[in-house]
Amino acid sequence: MLTPHALPIKASLNTKVKDLGGFTVRRALPFPAHRSVGPWVFFDHFGPVEFSSGDGMNVRPHPHIGIATVTYLFEGEIWHRDSLGNSAPILPGAINLMVAGKGIAHSERTRDELRETGFRLHGLQLWHALPDTEEEREPSFHHHPAGTIPEMTLETGAKVRVMMGRAFGLTSPVEVFSETLYYEVEIPDGATVTLPEAPECAIYVVEGQADIEGHKSDRFVFSILNHGPHLVTARGRTRFVVVGGAPLGERHMKWNFVSSRPERITQAADDWRMGEFPVVFDDVDEFIPLPEKLVF
Repeated sequence: MLTPHALPIKASLNTKVKDLGGFTVRRALPFPAHRSVGPWVFFDHFGPVEFSSGDGMNVRPHPHIGIATVTYLFEGEIWHRDSLGNSAPILPGAINLMVAGKGIAHSERTRDELRETGFRLHGLQLWHALPDTEEEREPSFHHHPAGTIPEMTLETGAKVRVMMGRAFGLTSPVEVFSETLYYEVEIPDGATVTLPEAPECAIYVVEGQADIEGHKSDRFVFSILNHGPHLVTARGRTRFVVVGGAPLGERHMKWNFVSSRPERITQAADDWRMGEFPVVFDDVDEFIPLPEKLVF
């Protein structure tokens, strides 16, 4: 019998459904009892959602500090614009890493051609906090096409893709600023995979059901794992992602701002209210105003 400290799962979190206007997301982080896993402080799963003709994503310009964002698509497209002058599509399998540092603003839209025809959108959006020494770095944007992300098929038939960090002997080319782990596994029914060790890690099931050493993790469940390698078995065709890495210490998070210092969040909020953030390239007619009450 497993003793409590030997259980593979520390906590299983049912995602909270949030309405973003036009579509909903399932939010796993932040959670009241679990604010982060490794450096990761935010985890949203959106879709699959079908946008009909005339509809699309309209996330107006908004600010960030102290984090790096990753939007990873399984299907569809999102058009990214930011205050550094970048204007580019986010496409399935690619990694677009936006490093906010001391401050950046961006928008996420649907281009007109897709809006006219309608389309299907499915993906994840994650934020990881930056280390203390990198929180105020200059903002930057890094694009890595899908073909540059390393992948392999294991002997068990499981296909793995390593988006950030190192796992299964693969090293991602995506920039990291602390020990960071993010990979995806697609696994056929009944097949197994042993997850590499990490200081902290969690598994999120996108499709199917994962059996973690006798403990099931259903679709849309975010399971934070105890330390140690863990054997995962698919129940039905299953796709899951694993995030983790080394923790960075306490982070304060309000609205779109993350920092090790609460006063820095107050300053960022004042800067956005006063219009002192740089504007988003080619998207200057509207923006998301600062909420009356900063919460998350």
